[in-house]
Amino acid sequence: MRLTLYTDFSLRVLIYLGTKEFGELSRVQEISDTYGISKNHLTKVVHELGKMGLVETVRGRGGGVRLNVKPEHINVGELVRKTEDDFHLVECFKPEGNLCVLTPACRLKGALQEALLAYLAVLDQYTIADFIVNKEELAAILFSKPL
Repeated sequence: MRLTLYTDFSLRVLIYLGTKEFGELSRVQEISDTYGISKNHLTKVVHELGKMGLVETVRGRGGGVRLNVKPEHINVGELVRKTEDDFHLVECFKPEGNLCVLTPACRLKGALQEALLAYLAVLDQYTIADFIVNKEELAAILFSKPL
């Protein structure tokens, strides 16, 4: 299973913001510079995270983006389900356009579905808080100074 860059960037933004003190603002440009990711891509990611209610954006001078939800309340499995386009691991997972001749008798689809559910079940066990327990180490990397 491979996550899209969109999901990867969403997780990175949440880790970045979660490493800051709760409520502290960050600019999309600083997140972009830190990760070496296009500001335009991150702006779209932040916008969508805002629509999900996970981040809050503050406009104007001195504005920025911050977590709107505590890291321990952001479930990673749920986030992945919301940010991924689809989970069509193989052609037969997609009802329209399935041309695989094996579909009527194939047992692989069941195993892959089971694997996908196990994958998501593992991600459901984690929140963003689990990935920022080492805040000082992350801060040293992300902000060049510990919090």
